[in-house]
Amino acid sequence: SKVVKAFTHIQAPRITTAGEAAGAPGRLALSASSDFPQAVELVTRLYDRFGFDTVDNSPLGESWRSGPGQPAWLAHEHQTRAELIVNLARARRLTVR
Repeated sequence: SKVVKAFTHIQAPRITTAGEAAGAPGRLALSASSDFPQAVELVTRLYDRFGFDTVDNSPLGESWRSGPGQPAWLAHEHQTRAELIVNLARARRLTVR
């Protein structure tokens, strides 16, 4: 099986209501992370059908960048592709001792 982390920083009801047509100004984006490019391609097609751009945050080991408490998580689905890229880069890995 091929694992992809997707749909993690959007509230379920917004999946079908927050999307916009491809190329729309301010179109929102969601991240996808996987060790398998074809899995990210599948999610990219799904996101596009729901009206979202994709930011590829692969490999799967980097998926923590969109996890709880991180900037991308806190902004939920309210970020454009450019904003999501910045928020993923701003993430800081927490170390528990």
